[in-house]
Amino acid sequence: MNMEETVRVRYAPSPTGEPHVGNIRTALFNWLYARHVGGKFILRIEDTDVTREVKGAVGAILDSLRWLGLDWDEGPEVGGPYGPYFQSQRLELYQAFAQQLVDEGYAYPCYCSPQRLEEMRAEQRRRREPPRYDRRCRNLSLKEREALAAGVEKPVIRFKTPLEGDTIFHDLVHGDVTFTNAALDDFILLKSDGYPTYHLANVVDDHFMKISHVLRADEWLASTPRHCLLYQALSWDPPQFVHLPMILGSDRAKLSKRHGATATTEYKKQGYLPQAMVNFLALLGWSLDDKTELLDRKELVRHFSLERIGKTAAIFNLEKLRWLNGVYLRGLSIEELVKRTLPFLEAGLPSIVARPLSKGYVSQIMPLIQERMRTLAEAVELADFFFIDELDYDASLLKVKNISTDVSGQALIASRDRIAALSTFAAGALEGVLRPLAGEMGLKTGQLFGLLRVAVTGRTAAPPLFETMAVLGRERCLKRLEVALTKMENLS
Repeated sequence: MNMEETVRVRYAPSPTGEPHVGNIRTALFNWLYARHVGGKFILRIEDTDVTREVKGAVGAILDSLRWLGLDWDEGPEVGGPYGPYFQSQRLELYQAFAQQLVDEGYAYPCYCSPQRLEEMRAEQRRRREPPRYDRRCRNLSLKEREALAAGVEKPVIRFKTPLEGDTIFHDLVHGDVTFTNAALDDFILLKSDGYPTYHLANVVDDHFMKISHVLRADEWLASTPRHCLLYQALSWDPPQFVHLPMILGSDRAKLSKRHGATATTEYKKQGYLPQAMVNFLALLGWSLDDKTELLDRKELVRHFSLERIGKTAAIFNLEKLRWLNGVYLRGLSIEELVKRTLPFLEAGLPSIVARPLSKGYVSQIMPLIQERMRTLAEAVELADFFFIDELDYDASLLKVKNISTDVSGQALIASRDRIAALSTFAAGALEGVLRPLAGEMGLKTGQLFGLLRVAVTGRTAAPPLFETMAVLGRERCLKRLEVALTKMENLS
């Protein structure tokens, strides 16, 4: 390929469900390469497997791409010079080339019934042979075909794979790859319902959409010799192939739901930021060097290269994703954090909390929990005590090590009185009267502050005490201290 030619890559998902992280990783690598070299990123929907198509899947695919900021130059909702971009709208094209391959002797109609094929596979399994079509219909005479056609509504079309020699292709990750033709089967090109298989449709579309590079998952490596044979039979130049490494779970098993949610939309629902997800996915099979882990979108586009794609499987580490997301959350302005967090608080806080939530009040809370957040959804658990009037916690949490209940009660009363007398209810003023109180009562500051923390938040771990109390306000803090005193009486 000459450097003057435009790089054209494609992401071609099947609408058989919500796109999972491995699928979207493929989209990201295609997008990054196109943006890096100033090429075109094409979105094509491969919806020819009618029986497996899931309603709403196309919308989920488009939503996932939009969420991650992976804009496409041609495809659904955008158009382009090589459409339509839904394979179900291109059936006549596939059928024409399937017939051309039959006419030129590269393919043949197969009349075998599903029952006959299943019996054949069962016999192969019994003999412990690899399951493959036995080529019964490959060399039928015209008379034999006519006889068989009488009992079949419509045959499938199979490719006539060479029985000898090798098929060799170059992959930009794996180098030269060789497959023995004798190990390949006579694969189906066109099904009896007139719909193409992936093998035919992707070759025809990649040719007519002028795709220069095919970046796809490693699992398609074994199918590539079939595609090369098709390109050869049709006298077309194949694109350059780039097979991306597999993604495995932390236990090195195939990625599944037990390793974390695998649908991309689930990560959005759980409160992951798109910029963190893009950073994380980019490092699943590609790296800038052996140490850099934080790369924003512009840096990824600037540095992305096919040469840095690895051969070995990438490990999906959910904890690393959570860490990355926390880093990106801490980098948000408070205004942006409030904007992104409000929907999660609105949806997750108990129904007794009045809606709509005050944006101003949430803006006071966010600086106190931002450092501890790893997902937007965690804001609900970290901040619910700011919104709930009556806290529900075990009275035993008010027990302070090496301090009697009476002394703890006296400390709460003294704290209440000093808080009530404050002219300014601010973090600095609160610390100014409560820190000296610990020494006056013979307590360590950690003992007094721990007691107050439980009393005003209902938990032993919470944001900075005085800032938290200032946001809660005098009235709410005094009320909670009274409730704590009542709980202390029941402990006596």
